[in-house]
Amino acid sequence: MPFAAAKRLIYICGISVITQGAWAALQTTPYIAIHSQPKYAGLTHLPYANPVAPKGGYLSQSANGTFDNLNAMNGKGTAADGVEYLFDTLMVSSLDEPGVMYPLLAEKVTYDPKKTAYVIYHLNPKARFSDGTPVTAEDIKFSFDTYTSKGNPGLQMYLSDLDKTEVLSRYQVKMSFKSNNNSEMPLILAQMPIYSKKNWQGKDFGRITMQPILGSGPYLIESIDAGRSISYKRNPNYWAKDLPVNRGKYNFDRLKFVYYRNMDVGFEGFKSGQYTVHQEYTARKWVTEYNFSAIKDKMVVKYNFNHENPIPTQSFVFNTRRAPMQDIRFRQALTYAYDFEWQNKALFYGQYHRLQSYFANSELEAKGMPSAEELAILKPYLAKLDPIQRAGVLKDWKYPVSDASGFNRKNLLVARELLLKAGYRYHNAQLTDPKGKPIRLEFLIHQDGLQRTLMPFIRNLKRLGITVNIRHVDVPQYIERMRSKDFDMTTNVLPQSLNPGNEQAQFWSSASADQPGNYNYAGIKNAVIDDAITKVIQAPDRQQLVIRTKVLDRLLRAGYYQIPTYGKGGNWYAYWNMYEQPKIKPKLAVGFDFWWSNPQKAAQVSQYLRRQK
Repeated sequence: MPFAAAKRLIYICGISVITQGAWAALQTTPYIAIHSQPKYAGLTHLPYANPVAPKGGYLSQSANGTFDNLNAMNGKGTAADGVEYLFDTLMVSSLDEPGVMYPLLAEKVTYDPKKTAYVIYHLNPKARFSDGTPVTAEDIKFSFDTYTSKGNPGLQMYLSDLDKTEVLSRYQVKMSFKSNNNSEMPLILAQMPIYSKKNWQGKDFGRITMQPILGSGPYLIESIDAGRSISYKRNPNYWAKDLPVNRGKYNFDRLKFVYYRNMDVGFEGFKSGQYTVHQEYTARKWVTEYNFSAIKDKMVVKYNFNHENPIPTQSFVFNTRRAPMQDIRFRQALTYAYDFEWQNKALFYGQYHRLQSYFANSELEAKGMPSAEELAILKPYLAKLDPIQRAGVLKDWKYPVSDASGFNRKNLLVARELLLKAGYRYHNAQLTDPKGKPIRLEFLIHQDGLQRTLMPFIRNLKRLGITVNIRHVDVPQYIERMRSKDFDMTTNVLPQSLNPGNEQAQFWSSASADQPGNYNYAGIKNAVIDDAITKVIQAPDRQQLVIRTKVLDRLLRAGYYQIPTYGKGGNWYAYWNMYEQPKIKPKLAVGFDFWWSNPQKAAQVSQYLRRQK
């Protein structure tokens, strides 16, 4: 997701009108706020921005695999990193608050936050594409008509409640919904990139393209080394550069993304100065491999950014479309084979904690026994749930805990007993299904170095008599196999939101289970979960959103669709010591767009790298 920020609030006014025979509380405001109040009314700049930050310099990052498409919205091929910088959206979020968006292309918005049947965006007449042409309501209509008819399937589902888009005037566009209680839709629509209708005349939106696409964003494509790197240059004529939302933002003259097929090779590239900011994902490396000369010489800085977002759910995913993963009893048993305690001690240097929730590190996480409010929602569901899932949603949830010895004997005995009770049998130390067929699984991965963290789990599965083959494929093949759901088990990292909504349908709903390009990798088809998702989307206020999300959390855990593994409430970075940050840090993202280059430090880094060659 692209980084976002907040605009200065201009005014607030509310009006009441009669719509479709019923009273509706329409309001026109320079923000959208769902289940909350905006924090940044009247600010000339955001608190985590330096409004006088100097422009210049560059920032470069690594990317994994390769790319072959500059159109990230059609779902074809592999989109290039950074293409979001080419486009503005109707509105933007701050990096401090969930469920709030402030103006960008749209300077204000008209909608009913309680009964949201439609939204009207009022465009800023000053908004321009990078070729100088105005952004009009026709461009908004074109963009969304295209997304809902030609976008990737996941995007079409995300926008499925959008009924029609109407041009009211040159700078006013009305977007009507199929339902009248989806308060999140104005937020969803406001964060979509806006394309130029004129620029797409005579072009096929569904085709892979490496031709630059006209946008209205802060950067332009500078150069492309096909499949290897892509560079962007700051647009000096960016129409919104002087808006309060952008003061102190987009300070780098150039942004670059350098691609590596192997993350270990990428790290070596960082150490040699091939790119300047590196995000570390491996605890072992973070603890043991940041002792190279540039660190000792203080040319490279380690930075641990602690955020207040839900921890991304790192997990082992069961493909429930296939036997024996269709069997909840089998999935439950395999949960006991994962030994976090030993792994964290032996492999992760104690840097992680076990994930007990799909919304860990937030108020959305279900903890302890269900509250009375949660039980009121759960009770109508109970008779429709599998007995294992029914028992799970009603208990104080905790995943199995080992003694950290590395043998995991107690939990493996529990797993074996569960398998035998479910009708599985052993023949010559090989686990067989109730029909006598040996259990053989393929674990699909694309990441180099992942075998090290997988092998303890694989060994435990083999102790249970399950034959497991790790299938290591390249990134394009992995993407294609995931799109076609061609796997038994895989790993996944799923980011979550403090304001969950329509994206939950993409993750967990029956409708998304067999849809190519969607994110329901586990293939969940559960009518109760579908209803719980709908309740989350239709939550009338923050309190209900939290309660309903906790219910969804309990249902997902008790269904054993995945094995959540480990995580941390922060991100690890290392960067060449040539950057400055505002004193006040945002709470929800590291905010590289608000950093700036220090010319003196950059010169020192450059000299240092020349001496190393």
